Amino acid sequence: MKKTGVIALTILLCALMVFTGCSKKDKASGNKYHIGIVTGTVSQSEDDLRGAEELIRRYGSVANNGIIQHVTYPDNFMDQQEVVISQITSLASDPLMKAIIVNQAIPGTAEAFTRIKESRSDILLFAGEPHEDPLVIQQPATLAISCDFISRGYTIPWAAKQLGADTFVHISFPRHMSYETLGLRRQIFEAACNDLGIKFIFVTAPDPTSDVGVAGAQQYILEQTPQWINQYGKNAVFFCTNDAHTEPLLKQLFAYGGLFVEADLPSPLMGYPGALGIDLSAEAGDFTQILKKVEAAVIDKGGSGKFGTWAFSYGFVASAGLGEFAKRILDGNAKADSLSDLYNALGEFTPGAKWNGGFYIDANTGIRARNQILIYMDTYIMGRGFLPTTSQQVPDKYYQIKFTGN
Repeated sequence: MKKTGVIALTILLCALMVFTGCSKKDKASGNKYHIGIVTGTVSQSEDDLRGAEELIRRYGSVANNGIIQHVTYPDNFMDQQEVVISQITSLASDPLMKAIIVNQAIPGTAEAFTRIKESRSDILLFAGEPHEDPLVIQQPATLAISCDFISRGYTIPWAAKQLGADTFVHISFPRHMSYETLGLRRQIFEAACNDLGIKFIFVTAPDPTSDVGVAGAQQYILEQTPQWINQYGKNAVFFCTNDAHTEPLLKQLFAYGGLFVEADLPSPLMGYPGALGIDLSAEAGDFTQILKKVEAAVIDKGGSGKFGTWAFSYGFVASAGLGEFAKRILDGNAKADSLSDLYNALGEFTPGAKWNGGFYIDANTGIRARNQILIYMDTYIMGRGFLPTTSQQVPDKYYQIKFTGN
């Protein structure tokens, strides 16, 4: 072979080696990490689960050579704490696992995160809507995000006042009221209602994780709501702390009257489709169209100006947004302690929405947490449009209220 031919062949082989090497490297880099996400089931927290499915749609499941590993915890999670902890910690046995998200971060999440940190300090640990007290989840979590239970303690009664409410009916049960996040919000609700001239009423309903189960708890709401409306009137606004209670509550409010500002974890998917009997499968993932269809159905039921939500699902966004945030951090495109980077990741799923919030401040110590962020969005009233919730100045005194545990 001539010298020029040898040179040409050598160059060609080198080029092929470089090309092949890059191709293998690129292919490998696509699976250089995995992201785990743990959510409830469809019956307990459908929006959270749908957010996980959105991550799989975008980035593929581990089983199909993607990066997302999704598992669900049992509906009766309070009776299966070790199962929950085991489900979460088992994700860390995957050597490629680099981030784990639990949404909602039910009791047991902090213990699971603590165990993971002991053996895998390289894993990002994100808690969406933690059920455990702030100081408990903040210790092991890289980041926790919560629907702003302090600001909303004021803004929800404020919004109810804009709808003409004269009574605020708060529906919950002892387990939820033992949580600092939910119990403190209840205390702020009551203080805000007193200041705004709204009568505050607390009523107890069965816990869906108890022996009656989800079905029994929902049946109770179906039977009791007409009596509540008869007792407190059609200008009463209703609020429940449990997702499973929301659908039967809405169904009866449409039938018997009453007002509804937004769900505990707001979403046009939270309770409305089932209560209204509408199919949103064609609109899946498109919240602009979902809201449009839900709003039309609410108006048809005579609910214009009486029912509200967030334009985007908080549960969906918390799952999908935290997954996106984790991916951006792992790709070197975001920092775990950046509020703006978090908002940008959440904004991937909430185009045009207005967010507000900030770092959690402990009322007892005055210390501002650097790894727990409280967030909230403007309230959308069907048939009326957005209320300027995020632009309201929440009086400082509500941030000074301390959780009593009562």
